[in-house]
Formats: sequence, C-alpha cells, structure tokens
Amino acid sequence: MLTKAELARRFPAPIVIGDKESDFPVWPLFRQNATATELAGYVFESVDLSPIPGFSGVPVNLLIAIDPKGSFLAVAVLSQHEPVFLDGLGEAPLFQFVKQYQGLSLKQNIAIDARTKRAPDATHADIDGVSKATASVRIINQSVLASALKVSRKKLGFAQGRDPDQIARIRMEVFEKRSVTQMLAQGLIQHVRLSNKEVETLFAGSPGAGLDVEATREPDGVFIDLYLAYVSVPSVGRNLLTERSWNKLRNRLEEGDHAILIMSRGRYSVLGDDFVRGTVPDRLLLKQDGLPIDMRDLDLELSLSDTATLPTENVAVFRIISQAGLDAASPLAFTLPITRSKGIVYPERIARNVDFNYRLPAEFYTAPQGDDATWRGTWKNRKAELLFLAAGLALLAGALTWQKRLVRDGRQFAWFRRLFLLFTIGFIGYYAQGQLSIVNITGVIQALLAGRSLSFFLFDPMTVILWAFVLLSLFIWGRGTFCGWLCPFGALQEFTGKLGQWLRLPQWKIKPRLDGRLKWIKYGLLAAILGSSLFSSQITDKLVELEPFKTAITLNFVRAWPFVAYAVGLLLLSSVSYKFFCRYLCPFGAALALLGRFRVFNWIPRRKECGTPCQTCRHRCEHHAIAPSGKVDYGECFQCMDCVVIYASDEKCAPLMLEIKRARTIPIVRATAEESSNAA
Repeated sequence: MLTKAELARRFPAPIVIGDKESDFPVWPLFRQNATATELAGYVFESVDLSPIPGFSGVPVNLLIAIDPKGSFLAVAVLSQHEPVFLDGLGEAPLFQFVKQYQGLSLKQNIAIDARTKRAPDATHADIDGVSKATASVRIINQSVLASALKVSRKKLGFAQGRDPDQIARIRMEVFEKRSVTQMLAQGLIQHVRLSNKEVETLFAGSPGAGLDVEATREPDGVFIDLYLAYVSVPSVGRNLLTERSWNKLRNRLEEGDHAILIMSRGRYSVLGDDFVRGTVPDRLLLKQDGLPIDMRDLDLELSLSDTATLPTENVAVFRIISQAGLDAASPLAFTLPITRSKGIVYPERIARNVDFNYRLPAEFYTAPQGDDATWRGTWKNRKAELLFLAAGLALLAGALTWQKRLVRDGRQFAWFRRLFLLFTIGFIGYYAQGQLSIVNITGVIQALLAGRSLSFFLFDPMTVILWAFVLLSLFIWGRGTFCGWLCPFGALQEFTGKLGQWLRLPQWKIKPRLDGRLKWIKYGLLAAILGSSLFSSQITDKLVELEPFKTAITLNFVRAWPFVAYAVGLLLLSSVSYKFFCRYLCPFGAALALLGRFRVFNWIPRRKECGTPCQTCRHRCEHHAIAPSGKVDYGECFQCMDCVVIYASDEKCAPLMLEIKRARTIPIVRATAEESSNAA
C-alpha cells in the first residue's frame, strides 16, 4: 500500500503530492509554476481500481501516474505473484515491460507484440511483450488500461481511452434490402447540405466575414451537399454499391476495419485540391467519446448501384482500422471544418466547424458482453494452435475409447504412444506453454477467497482447453489421462526412464512396502501447498517450486542454477527409478488422483486369473499400480496401457495363452469295456 511519504520519494520536487482523496483512491499531483499551483496528474494503485487476478490468483499491483491529458507519467510494479516472474524469468523483464508505458497516451490503442511494429502516432502505439509470459503481460496490460481509464473518466472528464476490445461489432451476417429513401429515413445515410448563405452566417461577426466573394454574390448557391454512409455495414454497402464494388471494398478491409463512404457535390469538397490520395483528410474529422480517430483514404474507385440516386461528383471511401477501437454502438461525431484566410504574407486563418452525428441502429451490431471481452483477441490470435490442440485431444480421446483396436498390435501402439508423447513435449509443452500445474489450483483458491473473478484463466486459452479435457477425462478414465499422456514433464521423465533402461543403467527396485509409503509423500505436499494458499501467498509461491514444471518446460531450463539442478536431477533420477517424481512427489498428480476417484469406469480389462495365479501385469507395471490380487489402483495408474497390451496379446498374457492352448488340444476320450468288447 502506497503512502504519501513513499510517493514523495518517487516524485520529488517540483512535484507536490496532495492528500489521498476520500471518495476515490487517487493522489493528486501538483506542480508549482511561479505563484500558481497546477494539477500535474494523478497517481494510484491498480488494485484499488481494477484488481484483475494473475495466474497465482493474486492481482499484480502497479503504481500508475497519468497527466491531465491522459498520458502515462509512470508505471511501476509494486507487488506481483506471477509464477513466471518469480525465480523464473525474474522480475527484470517485467520491470522493462511496464517502463514502455511512459509517454504513451490513453488516447492511443496500445498493442502488445504487434506483428508489424509501427512508429507510434496519435491513435496507436506498439510495445514489446515478454517471451514465455504472453498471457501474464496481457493481464498486466489490462490492469494498466482498465484502472487508468477509470481515473480518466472520473477525474479528467473524458472517455477517450476505451478498452479497444470492449466495443460493439458489426453483424456481417445481417443484410436487409433497402432503398436510398429508406436508408435516409432510418439514418443509415447521413445528409448534410449547406448553402453559401448558411456558411457566411457561421463567420458573421468574425474577421472571416465577407471574405468569400462568390458566397456573397450567390447566397442561395450550394456550398456542399454531402451524403455520408457507414458502407462497411452490409445493409448499407450492398444496397449502395454494385456487387463488384462491394466485393472490392471487402477485399481491402481487414477483419474489424470500418469504412465510411462520402459522396458530395458543390463548391466545397471533402478532399480538397491539395489532398494526397491515401492519406488522412483534414476537411472531415471523426471523434468518438472525444477521442480523435483517423480515417485514411482507401484510394479506391467504387461504383454506386443504379438505384442509388446520390451525387457522384466527389466520391471517396475512408477506412478506420480495427486497432483504432471504433465502437459501432456509440455515436460517430463528424466535424466539417471550414477555413478562411485573411491577409497575404502571414494570413490569419479563421475556422468554423459544422458538426453532425451518425448513429448506427442497434440491429446492425452486437453489443459487448460484460468485462471479459479483452481475452477474445488472445483466442482469436491463437486459433490455429487451438485447432491443432483440439485435433490432438480428439485423437487421444478416440484412441482411448477404442483401445482394443489401439492395442491389437503392440508395436504399433508403442510407436503411437511415443509420437503422442513427443507431441505433448514439443507442442503442448515448449511451443504452446500448456503445462498444467498445481499453480492453477492455488490460483483458483486464492481468487475465490478474495472474491475475485476466475476470468484470468481466459487469457491462456491452452490452459482452458486442456483443463476442460482433463476434468472430463478424470470422470471417465481417472488421473492417468493427464499424467500418462498430456503432462510434458511426465513425458520427459518417461523418455529418460526408457533411455536409462536402454542404456542398461542399474534400476532402483523399490520394495512394495516402501513404495506404498513413498506414495503418501505427494499427498502431504499437496496438503501443505493448499493449506498455505489459504493464509499466505508468499509461502505458497515457495512451496509450488517443488514442481519442476516451470523450470523444465515454461522456462526451458533458463533459470538460476539451483532450480535447473533440481529439475535435471529429477530427470536423471527417473532414468534409474521410473518416473520417480510423478509417483512419489508430484502434488498436482496427487490432486488429480483425488479427483479421479469420482471416475465412472474401471476401464482396464481383467480376467479372473489376474492375480490368481497370474502376476504378469503386476510385475511389468513400472508404476506399481497393480496389487498382488490383480486389482488396479487407478489413483496410481498412469494409463500407459502396457497391461492392456499384455491382456490382448496371445504371446504375453498367460491366461490367454493357456486358453488358446486348450482350444487347440484334441480331447482323448477313454472307451468303456462294453465298447471294447464290441469292437473286438
């Protein structure tokens, strides 16, 4: 929590810190200017205004200062519990990230990791993200903008800096046939007509009066007769343009872009004699909620439909890019500036504005849904990755559902499993950063205890989809679907274990009694972590480091040496004691094992001879998940399906081999004495 003394240290003279306001959690900043004291801005903590939880369930707390114009004076980290920045990447990349806001404005659309980085201008600014922390910095960006916007609306009196994702979207699927007359009546086409006399009236009493000789000579003449249409709306564009022109326009617009069609006649043109095609016009300005929004000429020749009886002397179409954050539900405030010059050498410029609004009817747009729209862009940008993940999960679900076909050929199954585990390590783990963790559970607990939303999960779509699949699989197959197939670190351990066996390293054979005791350790660790999450996030941050997932997968072993040594040591240990961490130490595996007790099926097939007398599966189960009685312990089963392969193999399963052997034996029936005498 900030104090006035701490703020004075951060903002030294000539800045003076005012008292914290009682009705709104901000400190005013003042600057002494000669004998006057000017408002220099406001400083505040992000958690007081927009406590958006991070991946630990605890919001990042930021110091934010903005000036009266809505520009950032400073952004600094006060506290954070993001796992990737705690002993992972370290806090230095986070500090560098938030420094980029200084000098930027709420009037700009701030984009993170734009594909093509552009020079900042009045409407946009691109900043660099942090590799391996994409979701975290997006949450932080949302915290910065959301809290600063609340202050700007409350204290600065403007609503320019709006969350660019919290906007209405054009309904591109809606098309209704309309005539020009109907569109004019409904407001889909805005009409502004000015005569010379009306323009002269605007300049009456100013130095610009009487300067337009032609207007004085012909007062009833047309100065400008302008028609404006929101032409990217299908019910407007398709009715106004020919089909060819409509398709040409759509091909020039990116998703989320808007287009405004201007048609005019008269002495005054929106484009002007010195207008350069492809640039921003200075004779037609657009604002929304007080925010200036650039319209850029598309330099596109369009043809109006035969039914569109509108002026064609001056036709232009202007594009508003999606990054400008234009809200289709809010009025568009247009300004037609008219300028006159008086004098020759250093002429005095006298300007008057003609303002008019355009409001799109509600049936042509979809209003934003709640406060969670900011994550939608993340899902959209990762669409291809999510589809690939969904395809992999569908393949796994199908294989497990029709396991008899999968295990029919032991060699084919072995290759299928190896390839899928490589997919888990390479795509889910290192590429998509989809390693599920105990941190997900502690984050939920801490968010719920604080009464916060769980929407922070939505910033990481990979985690959401994986969790949905894993939760479903827990009720069908149990813990093993994740631990045996979808855990990147578990897959790494499996490969190192197989490598150790291939290299004929001596294997540590743990006796059943000791094995049973060691398996309880992970439940103790789980209890300690969950218990700490109820009262101390600092202790939880330290305890979750028992998982090597962040070191080995999220940070790719780029970390302080003790963490790397721990993760590497566990992998080396698994080469002589198969998946040691998974079986004995993993708190996340323990949590899944408890949840897996609610599964519906005992899906591993068993014969009556399993355990009595056959012990083949038990001896070959490297996870020690089969009891001497033949019963499967699903809480310890990793779904490797080795026992299912044995069950289906007439070369490995002793009861099946015996059954086949009996079927092939020709029974010998001993003849009776009477039959023998008759035969004689």
